[in-house]
Amino acid sequence: MRIIQVDERDNVAIPTADLAPGTPMGGGLFARSYIPQGHKIAMADLREGSPVVRYGAVLGHLMQPVQAGGLISETMLRLPESPDLDGLEFGTDIVTDLPEPPVSVFEGYPVEGSPYGGTRNILGIMTTVQCVAGVLNSAVERMRKELLPLYPAVDDIVPLNHPYGCGVAIDAPDAKIPIRTLRNLLRNPNFGGELMVVGLGCEKLTVERLLEPGEISGENVIMLQDHRGYVTMTDALLEMAERKLKRLNERRRQPLPLSALCVGMQCGGSDAFSGITANPAAGYASDLLVSGGATVMFSEVTEVRDGVRQLAARCADAFVGRRLAEEMRWYDDYLRAGGVDRSANPTPGNKKGGLANIVEKAMGSIAKSGRSPVVEVLSPGERPSKRGLIYASTPAGDMVCGTCQLASGMTLQVFMTGRGTPYGLAAAPVIKVSSRSDLKDMWSDLIDVDAGVIVSGEASIREVGELLFREIVDTASGRKRPWAEKHRLHNDLCLFNPAPIT
Repeated sequence: MRIIQVDERDNVAIPTADLAPGTPMGGGLFARSYIPQGHKIAMADLREGSPVVRYGAVLGHLMQPVQAGGLISETMLRLPESPDLDGLEFGTDIVTDLPEPPVSVFEGYPVEGSPYGGTRNILGIMTTVQCVAGVLNSAVERMRKELLPLYPAVDDIVPLNHPYGCGVAIDAPDAKIPIRTLRNLLRNPNFGGELMVVGLGCEKLTVERLLEPGEISGENVIMLQDHRGYVTMTDALLEMAERKLKRLNERRRQPLPLSALCVGMQCGGSDAFSGITANPAAGYASDLLVSGGATVMFSEVTEVRDGVRQLAARCADAFVGRRLAEEMRWYDDYLRAGGVDRSANPTPGNKKGGLANIVEKAMGSIAKSGRSPVVEVLSPGERPSKRGLIYASTPAGDMVCGTCQLASGMTLQVFMTGRGTPYGLAAAPVIKVSSRSDLKDMWSDLIDVDAGVIVSGEASIREVGELLFREIVDTASGRKRPWAEKHRLHNDLCLFNPAPIT
């Protein structure tokens, strides 16, 4: 297969490998110039102003004519207007015949008061302000060396450092977003219900903003300004951590229904193959999970904005649909206030991989949500109240999205990539799925699942989706560890803070 046309309505296709000028592509079509892998080829003569169609969607309009077999690059396209958020039709495409999952349980850690079980057993230590990060990081080094070997049932000790807490407009309306994110992040099921907060003593983000009144005590909170010097501080941190570790060490995995599993879907370093291999396979795995009762979150506002009509049609009811439109509208206003629009999203790497603009990127991105009905829409960092497929509104930046999904209760993430990224999270395992087999060959010790076999015809979307589903269950159960977890590739937490910094 030399070229791939996604939809019969498309007037472009993409090559599966670089094409030299004159390369025949079937049907009398030949490459009129060098065309890189994944970039768009005109399937017919197109005039200036003609719509360019891929995934059955208009990516934009040509600013110059292109002959059949010619290359269409991002510089040739005029971006269409965003889909209107008024008059969306909700619930017109509700799919009920989802595939049945091959298993209905995983081996996880139950958490009292949480709808989700943990996939890992971690001591998470939250900071109230960046000022204390140096002391905490130093203490965690000692904890891992001196304490962790004594408690073999605990997987890790993770400092939850962040750049918030002081020098911020703490009472600004949008400050609720980073504060909510930190409050909920502290309660991620992978931390087993243990609360440990390290503050300084003079910051704006007081412990009262993170904890409930009954949780604020010397059992859960250490303020460094209350201690006489570095040695006393670190000794106090180790003493508190050991009490938490003793309790965490008593946790044991047990069979839990899939309804106790919360999985996040995300893509980064996407290319033109992401939307036809990795993301659809993840979408099939998502449908298997949802069919089995699990919760699956997908996010990244700018990467679904142009697919809002398709998502609105899948909203379970009008309330969910209105919430979707509300989150899209808030983000439109947020970008406008910053002097940009959704076109700021694609990266140089996305474009090098064949993605012309945000419309094309969005059409491929929403494929990772599968076909399930959308049962709930969350603001950034909110926790779900329902199980099923959830749209968790977040920015598209990988680290910000990952942090928000952790706050929303995600205990395992599936990450699709076409260009490649060593991204990873300390608080949850991350399974990497490549859109191309040559990326898997190049990064054999970073990519966990190769979806590029869909292009070569070695496997179908369904087969790769089923393989990914089993990888998710095995990873959630602790039977497998993804490469990022084995290598301890942990990116920093990155908060979404649209509020002013003073």
